[in-house]
Amino acid sequence: MLTGRVARIDLDSLVLDVGGVGYLIHTTPQSLAATRHGAELTLHTELVVREESLTLYGFSTAEEADTFRIVQSVSGVGPRTALALLAVLEPQRLYRAVAEQDAKTLTTVPGIGPKGASRMLLELGGKLPAPAPGEGGQSGVPEGADGPEAASAAAGGEVAGQVIEALVGLGWPEKPAATAVDRVLAELEREAVPEAAAPEAALVLRRALRDLGGSR
Repeated sequence: MLTGRVARIDLDSLVLDVGGVGYLIHTTPQSLAATRHGAELTLHTELVVREESLTLYGFSTAEEADTFRIVQSVSGVGPRTALALLAVLEPQRLYRAVAEQDAKTLTTVPGIGPKGASRMLLELGGKLPAPAPGEGGQSGVPEGADGPEAASAAAGGEVAGQVIEALVGLGWPEKPAATAVDRVLAELEREAVPEAAAPEAALVLRRALRDLGGSR
């Protein structure tokens, strides 16, 4: 676990200044959307060690960090797929999908097809907590997170490019990612009011994740 000041926010990571040392931490769109530059932040972390790299992943809750670690026990599931899983499904929704043997929900995650979903259901059985009563119906991408920052007609190509790059990094092919971003920007343009600022990349990313999750 690390606590420090947010020194930089990107679409799939942030830099946390802890006592003058900056840690690059990969995290979910939900965690990024919940903080701001200069804010004090605590993240529950997992360090993934490879021969050529040390990569730090961080999460807003210990539940997310535990889930990230557990799902990597499934054969063929690495940190990239585990992070994409938590970008699309909150832990309780994942717990319910495993408890109910719901492969369809798992295939909404990029990189997880029907065979992979079946393998996850088999190998995660008994490893994850039981879902809380009444939980699991919501996407890991907050439905109500748009707030007053929503939208304008003039979202620049730079924002679209950043969001597409982030989606590709989470595992979606470039063409579906670009199509989803175009759809989201068109929706935001229809919702725009004259005084609204251009939509933030985090907002476009959250909506694109919802769009892609519902289209598989």
